[in-house]
Amino acid sequence: MDRATFACSTAFFRDFGNSSPGALPGGHVDFIDKADSFTYSDFFRDYLIPNHPCIFSAKFTEDWGSRKNWVTWDGKPNFEHLLQKFGEAVVPVANCDVKEYNSNPKEQLPFKEYVEYWREYIRNGYRSSRGCLYLKDWHLSRAFPDQDVYTTPVYFSSDWLNEYWDAVAVDDFRFVYMGPKGSWTPFHADVFRSYSWSANVCGRKKWLLYPAGQEEFLKDRHGNLPFDVTAPDLRDKRIYPRYSQSQPPLEILQEAGEIVFIPSGWHHQVHNLEDTISINHNWVNGCNVAVMWCFLQDELAAVQREISQWKDPMDDWHLQCQLIMKSCTGIDYKEFYNFLKVIAENRISILEKGLDEESSSQNNSKAAISTLGMLHAVFDLKRTVKVLSSLSANEDFRKLDLTSLSPSPEALLQHLESAIDTALL
Repeated sequence: MDRATFACSTAFFRDFGNSSPGALPGGHVDFIDKADSFTYSDFFRDYLIPNHPCIFSAKFTEDWGSRKNWVTWDGKPNFEHLLQKFGEAVVPVANCDVKEYNSNPKEQLPFKEYVEYWREYIRNGYRSSRGCLYLKDWHLSRAFPDQDVYTTPVYFSSDWLNEYWDAVAVDDFRFVYMGPKGSWTPFHADVFRSYSWSANVCGRKKWLLYPAGQEEFLKDRHGNLPFDVTAPDLRDKRIYPRYSQSQPPLEILQEAGEIVFIPSGWHHQVHNLEDTISINHNWVNGCNVAVMWCFLQDELAAVQREISQWKDPMDDWHLQCQLIMKSCTGIDYKEFYNFLKVIAENRISILEKGLDEESSSQNNSKAAISTLGMLHAVFDLKRTVKVLSSLSANEDFRKLDLTSLSPSPEALLQHLESAIDTALL
């Protein structure tokens, strides 16, 4: 998150009387041991709103099908079971030994070929001429919806990203990762500066976390973030002139079964210390949707700077900027409007029809919101109104052809404000 995004999101949180994202007194990461003594309200108050990381114990995942069936008696990946269930799948695999721009190049491999590679990699002392291959960003839940893999903990159930992309049936942000000891993910912040949660089905991970804003000190003299925050080059002031001003990263050692909650906008780097399988979600909700909106504004501004020389001769320059932004981030301003609309209309439906009817809905996302109660739906609407008001007044948004949007932003805002007033009577 750059300075503009951090300032914008900090102001948003301040407006609601909450602490700013990124603040973590003493650098301590809380460990949540027991589910029966930790409520959604506790998580909302102590971690979502103040944007603090935490770790959930293995007790929170002990009933998952994957914890029971994907793991051998000695805590290793159960390759035979995985091959039986998913052997014919095609999966995305990254090469951790190769840098391509600021990430690792990916290829699509049959799952059974990847498992064969993994087994051979272990037998060869974790070495291979093919490099260290890491199965990443596998949409397993979407490809195998009937498999008993896991259930999303209630703490992460207010998930606007997956609620929206499920509604439009285009994508999702639920992933499975599998990789050998030594596989890793380079330094990054998550899509749209979202929250993320990551649960180890088996194995151990080491996380290096930097609170939002700290990444500014890690940029090189050209303004680029490092690929690997453990590289010795970072200590060279000629390359990274502000590195000495950064605070040390928060380090988390995540054991099998544990879940790590990563706050919105926190950059991080992750290393597998053993052969590891994990389940990961990215998600946005009312607590951090303002951060997402600030991120999109910064992304558009970056695109506009890059093609500023074409502004005068290009009649549809503003539209082209939106197209480029969408190709880079996966969303543009008009789709962001539709994102807010779907979320808002789901909450209005809950308020108007009541919880009982919505709880029996086949829409799992709406049912999950219903379980959080009417007040949570009102909270979500209030946060949506704030961001939608900012979007509607945004100069770049107003330059687009908005006639295709239904309802119009003005009408949607009026509907939301009316729904909130009625709910609070």
